[in-house]
Amino acid sequence: MTTSRPKVIHIVQGEHRISEQPDVVITTVLGSCVSACIFDPERGIGGMNHFLLPDPVSGSGDIRFAAAAMETLINGLLRQGALRNRMQAKLFGGARMMPSLPDIGRRNADAAHRILQNDGIRVVSGDLCGHEARRVRFWPTSGRVQVQLLGNDAPPPVEKLSRPLSGDVELF
Repeated sequence: MTTSRPKVIHIVQGEHRISEQPDVVITTVLGSCVSACIFDPERGIGGMNHFLLPDPVSGSGDIRFAAAAMETLINGLLRQGALRNRMQAKLFGGARMMPSLPDIGRRNADAAHRILQNDGIRVVSGDLCGHEARRVRFWPTSGRVQVQLLGNDAPPPVEKLSRPLSGDVELF
């Protein structure tokens, strides 16, 4: 029996992707940026975004900012048949990469949480803040996520991870 290789889609700052194909894996690498992995498990569709900054002082449709990035992803999922009351989210990133600078990672994480709460979308797990970059792999049809902390050769101690609210996050 042969198995097909997954189709890997890599996103960077200001991008998002949505898929309903079971062989798709969406990936990104995060430092202080945040990615929301949002999926509708019944519809079998999901997507990931990657935003750079919390909201600007004035309104902006620039998807490098939290509000626009989240709205773009959520509305895209809704247009493709996901239902808001079934959507679940997993949040990643938000590291404090440079201790001498303001904690933009924490502000990004807080913005993502606030937006999802206001939209009535439940955050089921994630890995936010800390001091390490992450590589994230997301299977949008099932909601499965793998997270790899970057910057250390040794596996991180469990205490460094934020506690998932529920659901699974795999370390790889």
